[in-house]
Amino acid sequence: MCRIYGYFNAIASPHELRTVAALQRHGGPDSSGSARDAGWGIGNNRLAIVDLDGGVQPYGRPGRYQVVFNGEIYNHNELRARLEAMGHTFADRCDGSIIPALYREYGLDFTDHLDGMYALALVDERGERPKLILATDHIGMKPLYYRWDAAERSIHFSSELPALLGFSGVPAGLRSEGLDAYLATKTPFGEETMFAGIHVLPPSTTMVIEAGETPRVIHRPQRAETTRQDDESAAGELIQGRLRTEVKSLLNADVPVAVITSGGLDSSLVTALAAEHGPVDSFNIAYKGDWPFDERHFARQAAERANATYHQVEIDPASFPSLLEDVVWHLGQPNADPITLSTFSLFRAVRDAGFKVALTGDAADEIFGGYSRMRAAAQAAATGAEWYQEYVDELGVLPAHRRASLYTDEYRSLIAGTDAIPADALTQLRSGEGTVLERITEFELGHRLPAYHLRRVDHLSMASSVEARLPFCQRGVIAPGRALPDALRIRDGKVKRSLYAAAAGLVPDDVLNRPKQPFTLPITAMLAPGSALWEYARDMLNPGRLKDAGQLDVQAVERLFAVQAERPDDTTSLTLWALLVHEVWRELFRRAALGPVAAAGRTAVPA
Repeated sequence: MCRIYGYFNAIASPHELRTVAALQRHGGPDSSGSARDAGWGIGNNRLAIVDLDGGVQPYGRPGRYQVVFNGEIYNHNELRARLEAMGHTFADRCDGSIIPALYREYGLDFTDHLDGMYALALVDERGERPKLILATDHIGMKPLYYRWDAAERSIHFSSELPALLGFSGVPAGLRSEGLDAYLATKTPFGEETMFAGIHVLPPSTTMVIEAGETPRVIHRPQRAETTRQDDESAAGELIQGRLRTEVKSLLNADVPVAVITSGGLDSSLVTALAAEHGPVDSFNIAYKGDWPFDERHFARQAAERANATYHQVEIDPASFPSLLEDVVWHLGQPNADPITLSTFSLFRAVRDAGFKVALTGDAADEIFGGYSRMRAAAQAAATGAEWYQEYVDELGVLPAHRRASLYTDEYRSLIAGTDAIPADALTQLRSGEGTVLERITEFELGHRLPAYHLRRVDHLSMASSVEARLPFCQRGVIAPGRALPDALRIRDGKVKRSLYAAAAGLVPDDVLNRPKQPFTLPITAMLAPGSALWEYARDMLNPGRLKDAGQLDVQAVERLFAVQAERPDDTTSLTLWALLVHEVWRELFRRAALGPVAAAGRTAVPA
């Protein structure tokens, strides 16, 4: 597991490379390496997980192929044996060292053979002009941000946004439509970020750039399941078997591995399956004080059922203001889910306890139909009722008409006619092939999961030098999940039917039978007058700041505070939280901040 960075068909000094590396060293504190030649440079920060004494990057040989790699290839031993039979030799047994040989044998199809999570950069130095290849895994577990300069035909890339801004060739300007996109989906979807001209490489994508040419982008197809289950019991057995195989594979490491147990079905099932292979340590997060939605007793039950060593992590809500700045910086852009504070604190505790790897239960809801918005849409569609707009509104902080009421006249004019969510994604969602639930599942997996969820997990785990491994994101689990008929995902108002069947007998009955609730902060209760969080929000969202930005109507925000003080509700509290996060981000990246909208128009303000 590493952080990677580089540039191609551009010029950058050794100092710039050191700066970029330093900005993401938390994700790879164990060693670093780089390679440079005329017009290009690549580098990495390493978090040593496999072959602790090996793994020197870049992999490969100067003058031929050189690779920097972020992630884990779980089938690297199998691939190494195959490549050795073809005559290749390897200096170590690190997973990433197989990539140059794999590329030599299979060309651009080399990614078809990788089972794992990754973002990588490969420079092919053969021929008169070098070629850069960037590639991401099938679901987007490892982000890769980049800026393509069409005029210069140059590219800069990095695993994290703050590091990418360390390149002098990457101007930091705010995308003027970003605030509305953020509030529409809680973080930008698709390839966009909150910075103008900076994009994220989509999942299952290979980008090829030859010196002096424009990028060629290859979207690789997802692997399909060959069999389709129509019986809940049989589907449960299949999924349990696939998940058991993946958990076993993901436990392989040369460092201690922990599990995250939130108290819900998904993480409890992962905990149970991990414990089949020996003693495990289980971590749960909670908050000091008496708050709604406390799940620690469910998490403890799941850990005790699995005979796991249970670690209870508690954070004090009084620390949230200082925590929030760290969280937003590591994310590089706003994410409106209050769970970010919990995630950051939890992985920090995991590392403090001596673990560098943790298995999580993330992504089960997207695959198996676990969200209430999915259930509501499926039920509405079954009766012929309208489902689309309510589903889209549920994705965001506020629906479109309520977002507009927060904006200044200038900002409403600025974003008029722009798409808060990628238009092609919405077209497929509304009227593409398949049932409503099938289309929603593909939208959740292809757009919401990588943007809103996986990047958050990656950045906030690696902030504490912890590698998060996600069994539900493995292709062996995703493929049968995608192939399930609607009734084996949601039926009779109940969600995740096949996954509940898979978990029967493995997790406590209290966990199986409890009502589903989101794993998040009880922000409505915590954002109360007199609390540290309330005072911080009042300070950060003061009229002077809002007028300076020119996007939010001061009186509209003041009304939100008044409602939250007198009759708090979940929508008002989440809106204030989201605006607070956005303002913290704007303050941290002030050189990218947008000036008065009336003066800026649609042009991003330069650094």
